[in-house]
Parts: sequence; C-alpha cells; structure tokens
Amino acid sequence: MRLNGSQIVLECLKEQGVDTVFGFPGGAILNIYDELYKQQDRITHILTSHEQGAAHAADGYARSTGKVGVCLATSGPGATNLVTGIATAYMDSVPMVAITCNVTLPLLGKDSFQEADIAGITMPITKHGYIVKDVTKLAETIRKAFRIAKSGRPGPVLVDITKDVTAASCDYEPKKPSEPERVKSWKDEDIERALAMIAKAKKPYLYVGGGAVISNASDELLRFAEMMDAPVCDSLMGKGAFPGTHPLYTGMIGMHGTKTSNFGVSSCDLLIALGARFSDRVIGNPRTFAKGAKILHIDIDAAEINKNIRTNASIVGDLREVLTEMNRQMKPMKHTEWLEEIRHNQEAFPLAYDHQALTCPYVIETLERLAPEDSIIVTDVGQHQMWAAQYYHYRMPRTFLTSGGLGTMGYGLGAAIGAAVGNPGRTVINIAGDGCFRMNMNELATISRYYDKYNLKLIEIIINNQVLGMVRQWQDLFYQKHFSQTVLSDRVDYCKVAEGLGCKTYRITERDQAETVLARALTDTEPVVIDCQIDKDDMVFPMVPAGKPINEAFDADDLNRAEGKDK
Repeated sequence: MRLNGSQIVLECLKEQGVDTVFGFPGGAILNIYDELYKQQDRITHILTSHEQGAAHAADGYARSTGKVGVCLATSGPGATNLVTGIATAYMDSVPMVAITCNVTLPLLGKDSFQEADIAGITMPITKHGYIVKDVTKLAETIRKAFRIAKSGRPGPVLVDITKDVTAASCDYEPKKPSEPERVKSWKDEDIERALAMIAKAKKPYLYVGGGAVISNASDELLRFAEMMDAPVCDSLMGKGAFPGTHPLYTGMIGMHGTKTSNFGVSSCDLLIALGARFSDRVIGNPRTFAKGAKILHIDIDAAEINKNIRTNASIVGDLREVLTEMNRQMKPMKHTEWLEEIRHNQEAFPLAYDHQALTCPYVIETLERLAPEDSIIVTDVGQHQMWAAQYYHYRMPRTFLTSGGLGTMGYGLGAAIGAAVGNPGRTVINIAGDGCFRMNMNELATISRYYDKYNLKLIEIIINNQVLGMVRQWQDLFYQKHFSQTVLSDRVDYCKVAEGLGCKTYRITERDQAETVLARALTDTEPVVIDCQIDKDDMVFPMVPAGKPINEAFDADDLNRAEGKDK
C-alpha cells in the first residue's frame, strides 16, 4: 500500500506495539501530529508542558514497563530540549526512541529557522542516530531504531526526519517486529571458572546493579543468592532486583551506602558484580576497592569488563541467562560464620536519624508502611533521592525510578507521568527536593490534564528544606560552610503553585502530621502535592568523601566525635 511519511511513522510505531507517545508539537513535525489526530483512537499522545518532560516521561514509561519509550519533538529548540532526557536514558541504559523532525532537505545546513543538527548533538549520548532524507528508507530506519534500542545493553536511539519526508509517499509493507539481538559471548569454560571461584570462597558478596532489573533476572538472582548463602548489596540502579526485606540483603553500597555493605565488600574474598558497572559513586577509590577480593564480573556489555575495576574472571551475556545456567550447575552452600559477621555489623551500624523531628527518613518509612506494595517510587536527585534509596525497602523490580548515572535534577515529575501512564491504576509517588521541583513543576499541568482520563494515581512529595540540600551538605562538610547560592528561602508557596496548576495540596510542618496527610493523599481521587518542610541542616549519612575508600564511611556520630577531638 502507498502511504506518506507521517502515516509510515505511525504504522511502524503500531508494528512495534507502541500505544503511547509523549511529546510537544511544532512546525517541522506538524505532518506527524496531523496523522496522530487522525489516529488518536489507536495511539495515545501525552502532551507534556516541556519537551524535556516528554523525554523523561518516555524514560519513566520504559523503566516501569520494560517496553521502549517514545518521545516526539519538533526541530531546533524542540529537539534540543530533549537532550538532557536522552542523556539521562543513555547513562542508565533505558530503551527509548526519540523521533524529531527537521527542516526540509533543501534547507538543511543553511542555518534555517529552527534548524539544529540534533543527530550530531546527540551522537555521544545515543546508541545510534539517524537522519532520514528519503521516504523509502523511513520504515526500515524506524524498525532498526527499535531493534537497537532494546537489543543487548538497552539505550536511546534518535530518528531525525526532514519535514518533506513526512509528506512524501512511497510503498509500504507491514512487517512483524524482529526479536532483540541476544548477547551470548560466554563459553562453558567461563561458567566453570566462575563456579570454581565461588566454591573456594569463604566470604563471598553479591553486588547487584541495574542490569539485574533490565534483564528481568530477579527470580534467578534470588535463587542464586540463597544457594550461595551470601550477603547482597545493590547500587542505586539495582534497587528492587533483590528484595529489600530479605535477610541476606545489606543495603546500598557506595558513597551513601550502609556501613555494613561498605565494610563487608571491603573485607570479602570474592565479589560478584551482577549487571553493575563499578561507577565512581560505588567504588570510591578504585585502588582500595575490595582489594582483598577476587572479582567476578557478569555483564551484557563487554566494554564494562575491566573498565573501572580489574577483574579476575568475567562472563559477558544476559544476566538472566547466565544466572539460569549457573543455578543449574551450582550446589547449595553455607557461609555461617561470614553471615554472622555481616549480621554483627548490621546490629552495630544501623541507619539512624532523629526520631523526634520531622525528617525525610521518617516520611519515607511512613510512606512505605501506608502505600500499596506495588507502588512505584520515583525521585529527583539529591538528599531526598538517597534517603528514598536507604529507607524504602523495594520488594520488586521496576518500582524505583531515578536518574543514577547523569544525576538529573528535574527528572522525577516527567518520569512519574510516564510510569503512571504505563501502569494505570497503580500508585506512583514522586519524591523531590524543592530545588528539583522548581525545575519541573510545570509538569503538574500535564498531570491535572490527564489524571481522570487515564486513571492516573500520582502523588508529588516535596521535601522542602529551602536549600539545595546535597550541595549544601558538601559545602557544610568540605567547603567551610560557604553556602554559595544554595539557599532557596524566598516567597514561593508551593501549595499555591500546585493549586494553580490543578492539584490538591497538603502541607506537613510537624512530625505528627505526616501519617494523617500521607494516608489522605493515598486515598484521594485527584492529583496531590504535599509540601513537607524539614530542617535545612539535615544530612544524608553514612557518607564517603569523593575518591576515598568506601570503608571510610562516616555518619553523624563519627562526625561529632571527630569534632569533639578537634576541640
């Protein structure tokens, strides 16, 4: 059949099973939006308040559903407004296809109105990028984009289409979507070597990364850990892959990880990294990281092996498939003495906060107790993000969405919209600092626009300390309390802003208000924003100074003792 380019775009999206896209229209992409109007009963379009919100929404949709997220934008500033969202997805291996339209082919390269080389701009932050200048190549290009986005280590792909291509016509033949390419570089000898290392270990530790979530390896991971009888820690991106309530779980590792995890990894004799990339926020000083241990690294991306930490053995492949094979061959083990040492550390070094004051940890613990178990927690970036990682126990994968690699302030609200749209009826809660909220609060208008129509259950909790909390914490600890441009105390009333954007609001100023307000918010039938006001001097502990060994983690008590000695 003969179709124009805009029709081909939509037919290809439907081929790939896409039922929802996020975007913002403009001149260069008008032909596609005209076709979206004609096919609005087949593809839902969510109009965000800003293109960056569309990119983050596609990201949140993808992370929470496991599907490829799709966002649309016009040329020039529309396309460049996607860049931060594309980079966020790239750093965290999120499958996304960003479709932009550019000026017509005769105007390319002439500094035309709203022209930008978006393929060139995004080259370092995409798995691949395309510029489509010929309508006969459009369908296959879109199919390739989806295949690349979800194959191997997932990530974003950009497809930029000149406006004349969206109007031109050609013959179109439907095709079934191809299966993602499977990565299996490992050999039987790799499995045998890994199992031999495991059998010899007296003090093994499992370090779980985001790859365990992406590969849907939770069941295999649970069996693997229980058969090994080994403690388990996770990175920020790995949360939910292993149940946070399991007796073998010791909490997050790294800069704001638990002392138990940091001390345990520092004293283990075998560290098994599962779908993790040994980021600087996890390893601290690479020269001292797990220096007494042999390292076994299992990852789908061969480029990650020996990139940040030298390994003793590695297996390149899909984590779920690798663990399935290892579980088949491995025999149950016992590491009683090692686990007793770990449990001793858990008792000696628990996470702690002020139980008399209104704090973010208290709000998060109360939220976990009240919220449905399948709630999806989204965060922005900063202190509230770390508290949400420390104090909420994620029991299943794809229930914790956050920007880990890029650390994108302003990520949360857009991502929460994507998660809510992708999981209608489920409770989605975005936890944001007041600094982050200022960057994306325009997306409250998006929530109020679609809340009833798509059965969205979305709550925004602003952890409001009137400062840029994490930056201020660093200034307090390492910059002689020079609070340069981190104080946000002004006349902004977040409740009035939220009400003006169509949301119901609550304010929490006292500890005893938290449970009542959260319980009401969870039963409300309209979008809710909660302004939770905490002390500006609250800090996230434990903490490891940047570049220091992770076994030098310190908490508030350590800090007080050190200051006492200085006096």
